[in-house]
Amino acid sequence: MHIPDGYLDPATCAATYLITLAVGVIAFRRARLAGDEAKLLVPVLAAAIFVAQMLNWPLPGGTSLHLVGGALAAILVGPWLGYFVMLLVLLVQALVFHDGGITTLGANVLNMGIVAVFTGYLVYRAFPERWRVAGAFLAGWLSITLAGLACGVELGLSNLARYFLYGFSVTIPVMGGWHALLGLVEGAITAAVYAYLRARAPALVAGGKV
Repeated sequence: MHIPDGYLDPATCAATYLITLAVGVIAFRRARLAGDEAKLLVPVLAAAIFVAQMLNWPLPGGTSLHLVGGALAAILVGPWLGYFVMLLVLLVQALVFHDGGITTLGANVLNMGIVAVFTGYLVYRAFPERWRVAGAFLAGWLSITLAGLACGVELGLSNLARYFLYGFSVTIPVMGGWHALLGLVEGAITAAVYAYLRARAPALVAGGKV
């Protein structure tokens, strides 16, 4: 899902950067109100998610499939700090490991740091306390599925500008379909980690107040 340089047209790159930066400004202001314990979890979560994302499976249409971790980050530290968890992961991957481009960093953060994080958080919070494990599973599944669809839309838009080889008829089914399948794994991991931490360290799964 890490879109490389040259896959998106300049207009899509600019638009996604603007959205990502706007959300980042709001997230910075809101994250300052978070507790110290939640802030200390940011680098720990970023390191764990970084490792999980290093497993990649190539897909037809010029991109790849991997775990995201946005829902888990949102559940543990809230969506605003979750944004910065994912931003840290994606920055290191792009600048150090060349996994994802610089011109497309706005799109990658939008997909994994905004769509995945906020979708996961809202789904999780919609469930009552006794159903939160099921909520964590659905949050993990839907977050990666929608992030994949967002990536497919961006690639399809770039096809209209003749920057990308495949159009919506390929990018949306491939990205949405495969990520919906991988979402079952992401949901299971998210639910398992949440259930374990709720039993062993309940203070870490307070739901991340917005």
